Amino acid sequence: QVQLVESGGGLVQAGGSLRLSCEASGRTFSSYAMGWFRQAPGKEREFVAAIRRSGGSTFYGDSVKGRFTISRDNAKNTVYLQMNSLKPEDTAVYSCAAAQYYSTLRNPNAYDYWGQGTQVTVSS
Repeated sequence: QVQLVESGGGLVQAGGSLRLSCEASGRTFSSYAMGWFRQAPGKEREFVAAIRRSGGSTFYGDSVKGRFTISRDNAKNTVYLQMNSLKPEDTAVYSCAAAQYYSTLRNPNAYDYWGQGTQVTVSS
């Protein structure tokens, strides 16, 4: 069992930055690939970013590529999402997720555990 707790959300002006953190419980964090997804009101869940177990490979959604960076610290059981050049359309609840076995990390069905989410609001 893995429990995920996100933090770092908040209100920021367009063009600003935020860093989200997701801390995992348990000793097997390094066994999981990690992902970030977001969901805005009335919209479907959207893939944001993912990182493999060792951190050697990262993947990004087209809408955030070049602005967001995912990273992980296996010693701290934590995955991060650095968000720069934020836009009002980035406003959503951001959730982290853990996947042990997967074919593609862009599909939310690949993930076994999810956090509760943290709200990010970008004002224009």
